[in-house]
Amino acid sequence: MIKHTTHFSRGMTLVEVLIALSIFVAVIGAVGLFEVNIFSYQGSISSSFTTVQDAEIILKTMTREIRMTSPSSDGSYAIQTAATNTIVFFADTDGNGVKERIRYSFVGTKLYRASLVPTGSPLAYTGAESTTTLLNNVRNATSTAVFEYFDGSYDGNEPSLSQPVNVSSVRLVKINITLDTDPNRSPAPRTYTTQVTLRNLKNNL
Repeated sequence: MIKHTTHFSRGMTLVEVLIALSIFVAVIGAVGLFEVNIFSYQGSISSSFTTVQDAEIILKTMTREIRMTSPSSDGSYAIQTAATNTIVFFADTDGNGVKERIRYSFVGTKLYRASLVPTGSPLAYTGAESTTTLLNNVRNATSTAVFEYFDGSYDGNEPSLSQPVNVSSVRLVKINITLDTDPNRSPAPRTYTTQVTLRNLKNNL
């Protein structure tokens, strides 16, 4: 007698399908999370690079203009305001022989530059300032002044002049800017600092 063996091919059970689907979803999720982390890391690096570039450019501009501080075109003293978050001074920044009134100010998380060109005869500083935003995401703590001021005896170790500052005593300005594009992501905030000597002001005033 010849026996016939019958082979039955069975499909996957529901439990096996669910297990396979779970593994697939887990793999896709892991790959997606990895890509998100890569993009986040790249974004942080790019943001950090941009922040460094912005800080360097802005500090160079501020240094150049503050160094040019000199008496105004109407005879006023070279420095009008010397506060922790604001400095107002006069300088011929465009080389046309007329001193503009320049205001650098830190408000909220922004650093502003405002300028006012004197008009009339005699020249007078009236009218509206022209204001531009230099930097966003400025994160200076209340204990970190954007502007510090020093007199002619400063040797690198003395404390800054106490507020309110006698503007006629200022011979050097220190600028401190802390930047952080996103406080909730790395890299950590960085503080950029530079010092400016007021070359047009003499110590025997």
